[in-house]
Amino acid sequence: MPVYTYLCPSTNVKLEVTHSIHDKAQTWGELCRLGKLDPGETPADAPVRRLISAPAVIVPTGNSDLKSQGFSKLVKRDEGVYENVTATDGESKIVTPGDRSTYPDLKTKLGD
Repeated sequence: MPVYTYLCPSTNVKLEVTHSIHDKAQTWGELCRLGKLDPGETPADAPVRRLISAPAVIVPTGNSDLKSQGFSKLVKRDEGVYENVTATDGESKIVTPGDRSTYPDLKTKLGD
């Protein structure tokens, strides 16, 4: 899930909260509920606004990093033969174009 930074202009307090892209927070109280945080001294009805910030980028360095981050890496081994070097349990190590049963299981790798 993405991390969002919010600002409460009345108190000049910034807060980072992890929540779904579909959730919205307009007040400090809503923001604290989303982040499961104690509102503290700030009034629950104080308005907040989401700030624009650069996303955190993870640069995998090896096959095991790619695998742990949910990526699939296919390496061409022969004409029409690919090896899934990041195959997880139940996935085929050999990927053959046209044979969907050998493709990586993207449904288990993709999430919100």
